[in-house]
Amino acid sequence: MDFSEEDSWNLSFAGAGYLGLYHVGATECLRQRAPRLLQGARRIYGSSSGALNAVSILCGKSVDFCCSHLLGMVKQVERLSLGILHPAYAPIEHIKRQLQDALPPDAHVLASQRLGISLTRWPDGHNFLVTDFATRDELIQALVCTLYFPFYCGLIPPEFRGERYIDGALSNNLPFADCPSTITVSPFHGTVDICPQSTSPNLHELNAFNASFQISTKNFFLGFISLIPPSLEVVADNCRQGYLDALRFLERRGLTKEPVLWTLVSKEPPVLADGNWDAGCDQCQKRGLSLNWKVPHVQVKDIPNFEQLSPELEAALRKACARDPSPWARFWRSGPGQVLTYVLLPCTLPFEYVYFRSRRLVAWLPDVPADLWWMQGLLRSVALEVFSRTKAQLFGPISPPATGVLETSPLQPQIAPYMEELRPTQQA
Repeated sequence: MDFSEEDSWNLSFAGAGYLGLYHVGATECLRQRAPRLLQGARRIYGSSSGALNAVSILCGKSVDFCCSHLLGMVKQVERLSLGILHPAYAPIEHIKRQLQDALPPDAHVLASQRLGISLTRWPDGHNFLVTDFATRDELIQALVCTLYFPFYCGLIPPEFRGERYIDGALSNNLPFADCPSTITVSPFHGTVDICPQSTSPNLHELNAFNASFQISTKNFFLGFISLIPPSLEVVADNCRQGYLDALRFLERRGLTKEPVLWTLVSKEPPVLADGNWDAGCDQCQKRGLSLNWKVPHVQVKDIPNFEQLSPELEAALRKACARDPSPWARFWRSGPGQVLTYVLLPCTLPFEYVYFRSRRLVAWLPDVPADLWWMQGLLRSVALEVFSRTKAQLFGPISPPATGVLETSPLQPQIAPYMEELRPTQQA
């Protein structure tokens, strides 16, 4: 991968759900230590939560903004008594409101031809990459479609340019992952450029959705918490790990001036050597570096004070993880408050269900005609498909009539002499 010429490489962020904060940590590392990789990229691709991070890069959003909004959603789920099963849980509506409030008026201009959003068309599952946006609302609608996980976010997929689309990670989780000029980022263990390095001895991998995942219990846990968010501290540590993995990527390719990760682990500088890089590292002769050292894999637990590594990121995470200090909020977070919440749940849940479902129904009223028309067409196409298959199974394929020379009957030899006598007469 050559970074000497601008517009010669791309960035691609995988779908990660609530693990999208990993992308924020990796992006902050690139912004601080290799800003040219963000500024000179030809195009930034993303699916699901990776598309949100790509939009934040192009719109110039700060790390404080990204951390506060993503961890704010985790706080919202934490406050609900039933978590994601609570009737008040509506992630798509919440994200759509945030996008309408946060994106600048010229967001579609900044994103056109530089942003690539992965979409999955419903119901055939074909993948589409959208790179141009006519209006700001069209950009928001494309982001809503790539975030829509079926049955998790609702039953009716959102509409974009007259068709229905769902989560882009279900058909192409890492756009252009097989392209050598694309820097790929994923919070799951695998063979991606920027990803956590697994310590599991299992070498089996699962290639699905245009991405590679290592088959391990750690990846299974990461996939679980991407849909059901854990505590704020776990999500924040995932963001810090993204920063460390991005730093490891930069040091392996000689894009930094000093080996930061080596000093964090051994407290000693690497040994200078004459020649190229060590066998464990990539060669980068254009940068003129001649350090002979293997870049270690550093985890968050190995760094006692992350603020020395990135003060801006650590300050943003601490601010976003701060909970409401009021006595009333602290009571409901305590053990007795949690017990009281579940004791009163049979009384409060019916009223909450009716209230939030009614609000969602009122918000759905403007889209009722289009959604009903789409469901009618979908039911008609399904009925026709079932009818055609049933008809084919019952009656089977109808064979066409045989063409060619007719078989001779037993009477043909007896009639042949008379036919020969009649031919001269007919000719005369």
